[in-house]
Amino acid sequence: MAEEGKSYIEHDDRVGGSFPQRRKKGRGPFRWKYGETNSRPRNRGGPGPRAAHPAEEDGDVAMSDAQDGPRARYTPYNSRPNRRGGDNWHDRDRIHVTVRRDRAGQDRGATAGGSLDAVPKNWFRITIPYGRKYDKTWLLNSLQSKCSVPFTPVEFHYENTRAQFFVEDASTAMAIKAVNHKIVDRENRRITVIINPSAPPQSVLNELKPEQVEQLKFVMSKRYDGSQQALDLKGLRTDPDLVAQNIDVVLNRRNCMSASLRIIEENIPELLSLNLSNNRLYRLDDLSDIVQKAPNLKILNLSGNELKSERELDKVKGLKLDELWLMGNPLCAAFRDQSFYISAIRERFPKLLRLDGHELPPPIAFDVEAPTTLPPCKGSYFGSENLKAMVLYFLQQYYSVYDSGDRQGLLDAYHDQACCSLSIPFTSQNPARGSMSEYFKDSRNVKKLKDPTLRFRLLKHTRLNVVAFLNELPKTQHDVNSFVVDICAQTETLLCFAVHGVFKEVDGKSRDSVRAFSRVFIAVPSNNAARLCIVNDKLFIRNATTDEIRRAFVMPAPTPSSSPVPTLSPEQQEMLQTFSTQSGMNLEWSQKCLQDNDWDFARAAHVFTQLKAGSKIPEVAFLK
Repeated sequence: MAEEGKSYIEHDDRVGGSFPQRRKKGRGPFRWKYGETNSRPRNRGGPGPRAAHPAEEDGDVAMSDAQDGPRARYTPYNSRPNRRGGDNWHDRDRIHVTVRRDRAGQDRGATAGGSLDAVPKNWFRITIPYGRKYDKTWLLNSLQSKCSVPFTPVEFHYENTRAQFFVEDASTAMAIKAVNHKIVDRENRRITVIINPSAPPQSVLNELKPEQVEQLKFVMSKRYDGSQQALDLKGLRTDPDLVAQNIDVVLNRRNCMSASLRIIEENIPELLSLNLSNNRLYRLDDLSDIVQKAPNLKILNLSGNELKSERELDKVKGLKLDELWLMGNPLCAAFRDQSFYISAIRERFPKLLRLDGHELPPPIAFDVEAPTTLPPCKGSYFGSENLKAMVLYFLQQYYSVYDSGDRQGLLDAYHDQACCSLSIPFTSQNPARGSMSEYFKDSRNVKKLKDPTLRFRLLKHTRLNVVAFLNELPKTQHDVNSFVVDICAQTETLLCFAVHGVFKEVDGKSRDSVRAFSRVFIAVPSNNAARLCIVNDKLFIRNATTDEIRRAFVMPAPTPSSSPVPTLSPEQQEMLQTFSTQSGMNLEWSQKCLQDNDWDFARAAHVFTQLKAGSKIPEVAFLK
């Protein structure tokens, strides 16, 4: 056992000594040979010496990223003496791009649609605004599926709300630029792709030398325990073998982490345990590739580092970890108590069994590994005809008042000590962009809202506060034809039911916007007209999907009029009775159907048949 109760094997020359032999014709245990990989020329635009090219007589212009700030400009095409003699390996087959000085003043800013043809850059930075909300694998796969050429992203990372990476040549950048607005996310938003000419990324400029990589592989092989499939890289920078060779391997540098992960991928992809403690890691962007390079990893030790936020763990949450160590990081002190800490970590790793050496309660999760298509939505469920009649009558009365423009009449529907809450989906974008800004300030989405005080404040207590809050929400018109009702629980003194459907806003800046909603009511028996009194009301609102918008309000919501019923002639009364008997609708809805069709029995029957076949007549119409 290692110090502090860790189950990791510390550096010990008696353990291991080499990675397991991996059979491959003509190769030893380390299949990847740095020299082999780099034997072909790469157009990296690096800072090394190179000979001047005859095509550069017009003079090269040093181009730096317009957003790189005041740092020194990188000039990859300046003529420099060749200190090594002969032709450089990295210059062979190079495509030289020359820009005349009279074009140097052209706009070099970011473009999502402008021309890149005249930019003398070998490296380009790809930026996806608000890309942080997308999973790395999904985003890169989506880009690759739409891109006309394959590409290798370099240094993929998140910066603020953006996702960024680099590609190496202009033709690849142009192909990725063509993908702009061609990818649609789950919220039907088109994804913007912005291209910037860029200096070479730091991982390219600072790549370890081949002999340094070989020494790093040797050190890692000594630290690998084949019997446990465990790699101990604790405090790697101070490893005696690396210090003796004057090699500075700092894992919070992208080039060092990338080299280490590549060694893992090529030699021990079956790795089960990785100890990265005491390496001064302050972010995990460079570790994100571990999800693909060591997919079987079950134990990860990140203790004794400098991680300040649990959000850093989002970059490796694709790992199916059983055990995680985080003690000694600043993030551990950021939580109110242990329960919040465990909850935040388990949100990233649902199947985690041990945290900082402590056993956790068994996880509660759905064991669904592959993406699953949800089954089609079924119709309403009421349990019994009596409950059906009661709930549908309640909803008819409730929403007739809710949509009337004055919701003060809902006071009778709520218990004196009722409570109510509203939530909307969390989005990392500006809420105004999602057109849900009217609801944002009142949203009590506890998945993202961690402050207990704010959680309590956003819960509306007592019926006066509940109805006052509902009066502040945008005026609406609900499509009763869209309602799906489910009875969730029933006792002699309590009834819980949910209603799902769509509505549109009828005033304000989002007028005619169609929303979808799910609402859960908990009610108790009452002496009011609806026979139910609400004690708990939970409302969830989101933007309607394209299909929901298409199907919404196809049939005008036929709310029966509350005005005095006009006097009917004997013929109309007889027709009404016949129509009600044959259609099964009550007299009120049967009369409306006949009136809407000018008392033409045949036409009204035809319209009724069509609407019923399309399940567009609300169930309340059949209550007698």
